[in-house]
Amino acid sequence: MFDVVALGELLIDFTPYGVSEQGNILFERNPGGAPANVAVALAKLKNKTAFIGMVGNDEFGTFLKNVLEDNGVNTDGLKFNKEVNTTLAFVHLNNGDRNFSFYRNPGADMMISTEDIDFNIIKNSKIFHFGSLSLTDEPSKSAALAAVKYAKDNGIVISYDPNLRPPLWKSLEHAKEMITLGLNFADILKVSEEELEFITDTKDLKEGTDILFKKGIKLIFVTLGEKGCFYRYEGGFGLVEAYKVNAIDTTGAGDAFLGAVLHKISDKSLKQMTDMKKEEMEEIIKFANKAGALATTKKGAIPAMVTMEEIMRGI
Repeated sequence: MFDVVALGELLIDFTPYGVSEQGNILFERNPGGAPANVAVALAKLKNKTAFIGMVGNDEFGTFLKNVLEDNGVNTDGLKFNKEVNTTLAFVHLNNGDRNFSFYRNPGADMMISTEDIDFNIIKNSKIFHFGSLSLTDEPSKSAALAAVKYAKDNGIVISYDPNLRPPLWKSLEHAKEMITLGLNFADILKVSEEELEFITDTKDLKEGTDILFKKGIKLIFVTLGEKGCFYRYEGGFGLVEAYKVNAIDTTGAGDAFLGAVLHKISDKSLKQMTDMKKEEMEEIIKFANKAGALATTKKGAIPAMVTMEEIMRGI
């Protein structure tokens, strides 16, 4: 039995790493991809996790498979594509914040089909986690929807992260349509402040999360960077402040946060999650805020995921 099975993109993040003698920016090869980051974040916290996705049959793909296995993530659901290369993303940093240039036209993560999915892996999980980038194109869209529908039909808790990456969508209208489609399955939702506004057309955290809560989403977490996390669930809503750190790279911070949340609730039923007292919910968010903050003090995504020892050591 897996605590969490994650489906989606596994890719190479090329992260800035200083300059050459000629003054050119150097890039370091780092493993990434939001759902894969979450799987590793949980594995680093000693949860049993598995990843379902596709990489190219190239050196990058082999590297990524090895990284997942070295971090304790089951890769039985990871497939190799012989025709399409592993997806690449170049990370551009500005005062610790980042944006991306993607090489994904197509990329191997988009090419996973329903026939590639081992549904037994999903059946043997407590939580199924996916992201919206699997919904940008076919055949990954149909594969992701088949997987999440299967998980839902089998009573598995659904975790969803609608990553908004405008360059990867045909249009913002298409992005909103597909992201909203994913919301229909979600029990647990992690969104950024920007994504909440994009989905609900309001900047007001109370109003936006209320709109989503009324859609039937049970646990909602809005990550606010250095301002912390706003949450809403059956027991109420509130803001939990962030920890102050010297952030050098925010790539993967939200995934470290979500991994820490899922770690704390993976042994609970959905009813037990929704029945939690506010004090317990806020303690979970404090723990997750610490994981997210610590991840920003390291470069890269998967390499920045933190251990329990690091979280307990504090900030």
